[in-house]
Amino acid sequence: MRNRFHSICPYFAMFPESFAEKWIGRLSKRGDVVLDLFSGRGTTATCALLSGRKAIASDVNDVAYCLTKAKTNAPSPASVLKRIVTLRTGFFGRTALREAGQLPEFFHYAYDPTTLRQILYLRSMLDWRHRKIDAMIAALALGALHGEADKSSSYFSNQMPRTISTKPAYSVRFWKERQLSAPRRDAFALLERAVHFRYESEPPKGEALVLNRDMRQLPREMKSFPGPVRCVITSPPYFDVTDFEEDQWLRLWFLGGPPYPTTNRLSRDDRHTNATNYWRFIADMWRSLGAVVARSAHVLVRLGSSRVSPEELERQLVATSRFSGRIVELVETESSTIKRRQTDAFRPGTVGCKIEIDCHFHVTGRR
Repeated sequence: MRNRFHSICPYFAMFPESFAEKWIGRLSKRGDVVLDLFSGRGTTATCALLSGRKAIASDVNDVAYCLTKAKTNAPSPASVLKRIVTLRTGFFGRTALREAGQLPEFFHYAYDPTTLRQILYLRSMLDWRHRKIDAMIAALALGALHGEADKSSSYFSNQMPRTISTKPAYSVRFWKERQLSAPRRDAFALLERAVHFRYESEPPKGEALVLNRDMRQLPREMKSFPGPVRCVITSPPYFDVTDFEEDQWLRLWFLGGPPYPTTNRLSRDDRHTNATNYWRFIADMWRSLGAVVARSAHVLVRLGSSRVSPEELERQLVATSRFSGRIVELVETESSTIKRRQTDAFRPGTVGCKIEIDCHFHVTGRR
């Protein structure tokens, strides 16, 4: 059975666990340290722990940090359920009425009034940065924050995609045109159900080192690494494809952000539309990798684009590897075309990533 921790929260532009499992198995052995500089929903780190490796994961995105922390530092199910009971006991229907009234129109179409107050209460009470139990509950809430609105659904919201938070004006117009109203959900009951479902699978053993950092800061964190980094499996933001701050704005709000989409608040590298700036960003990735990986290490990079050929992606990735200050050999490249995207059912006709390439590098001594 597929480990249920993988799908705690669907994530746009995520790679499947089969991708991470394949390359971790090929490029590392048990006990090795596996690094992901752009952890996303934590797939690489989770697969590394499940396969007997150690893991380091870093991401500037708060959503990515919370999800990765929950999956790779999982508390016991009993402790999570006990915390949910405590939270439920502390909640009263009148809680957050004033705050709910100050929210933009979107929230009142997206959620039933009682459900919205429960969400606001959880938002204020969960110390997800510092408590493992709260990180797990926050991650489960992020996974339930938006999705299908049918009667059997485990999502809190009116009809929305599972992977991204559509923009407020678009969402309200969509709901009004279709006369869709938000279903009444008991957030606490859905969270309890999610705990029972996820913990049907054995949590990953051990704990990953999870950092909420820009990848350029990784060399400063090396003293905390659990050993030399011999394997890197990572996927930087694709060239001119998606903005995580816009696509994940509602989840970012739940974690303490503003109640509307933002750009460049958390990262200036969220979405590059200029090729020169994008490849400077990738060069910075290589500089960081050159500083932190072991004397001999394997690096697998997945890149994508909506308007650059696989050949050009490979050429630029090889060219920027020189900025690592290391001897870098391209071992192999695989490319694929994306035919169907996760948002097509909700936003047909949108333009997203069309091409992905996987480049395997062997990194050795200094130049």
